[in-house]
Amino acid sequence: MRLISTRSLNPGMILASAVYNQKGQVLLHENVELKAGLINRLMELDVKYVYIEDPLSNGIEVKDSVSLELRQKAIQTVESTFYGLKSQSLSEKSFLLDKNSRLFKDIISNLLEEIKNNKDLLTILTDVFTYDSYIFHHSFNVTLYTLAVGMELGLTQQKLETLGLGAILHDVGKMMIPEEILLKPGKLTEFEFEKVKKHADFGFDILRQLHTVPLIVAHCAFQHHERLDGSGYPRGIKGNDMHEYAKIIAVADVFDAVTSNRVYRGAMLPHEGLEVLYAGAGTLYDTAVVDAFRRSVAIYPTGMTVVLNDGRKGIVASQNAGLTERPIVRIIEEEGSQLTKPYEVDLKVNLDLVIQDCEVDLKDPVYK
Repeated sequence: MRLISTRSLNPGMILASAVYNQKGQVLLHENVELKAGLINRLMELDVKYVYIEDPLSNGIEVKDSVSLELRQKAIQTVESTFYGLKSQSLSEKSFLLDKNSRLFKDIISNLLEEIKNNKDLLTILTDVFTYDSYIFHHSFNVTLYTLAVGMELGLTQQKLETLGLGAILHDVGKMMIPEEILLKPGKLTEFEFEKVKKHADFGFDILRQLHTVPLIVAHCAFQHHERLDGSGYPRGIKGNDMHEYAKIIAVADVFDAVTSNRVYRGAMLPHEGLEVLYAGAGTLYDTAVVDAFRRSVAIYPTGMTVVLNDGRKGIVASQNAGLTERPIVRIIEEEGSQLTKPYEVDLKVNLDLVIQDCEVDLKDPVYK
């Protein structure tokens, strides 16, 4: 299978991976032949990328980092719990979260088990999902990234479980922010942004009253927008005053925010999101956390078309653990000509080769 932008789709192409809605329900099944109407529908749903089958990527498979069932259960638990908070008093909000804490703990435990059993790099391409509310998917994605980084940093099982709770609940305070502000398609006014920033305080106030989770979970909500240089919010604290969990969640939060499709801008590709993190490493974000993130997450997802520094073009065929920038690439084009017999090169072995660019707009002659 091969990852391409929806704007490159042509009638007759075969969808290689299903497209889901926010509840995990299939909108388009895999192996469906795309007609003009279906392509237009994907565009209307603002799906940016899809996987297609083609001769050049035959045999390349993209594995889910976690099962669809667990993803669906996690997002639905976040959605139902968060929505249940909207019309209640502060003490009632804390009571509801206390009551549902076992559900969240079970989700974190199951996520850890699936991530540990998955030997591949973590891959999340959110555009194979459509959703009405960014918050619930964001909470799930941030949790996956956070747990992967925590494992890479060697945290104990107990710490990972607490870290996971902090991640999945880090944005609970946003349920206290008016939806017309959260979902505003344009730039926020200064007044509106000040309102949004209050979600960190709201989350802390709710979570610190819980009896069933450690207090540090509340501090994760409180600190995930703080930055090493003191430029964050709500308190403007600096690196030494930030908890290590908040430093991890901050990196995961930013990466998912820039690589997700939002109402006010399009999504970056994973390697572009990593560049954002590296631009702030040491000043905004903890360098060790950013490095652990790079080792944990597939920066060039399997199925993506890439261009090497010697001009050859290929499709990422598989990943090398811990070496996210050096995958195995199936070469499909040399000197501007498509190959009749593609072959693979391992960038882990061929150290003189590096990925220079990515292509999501399909240009291969076979499709013209």
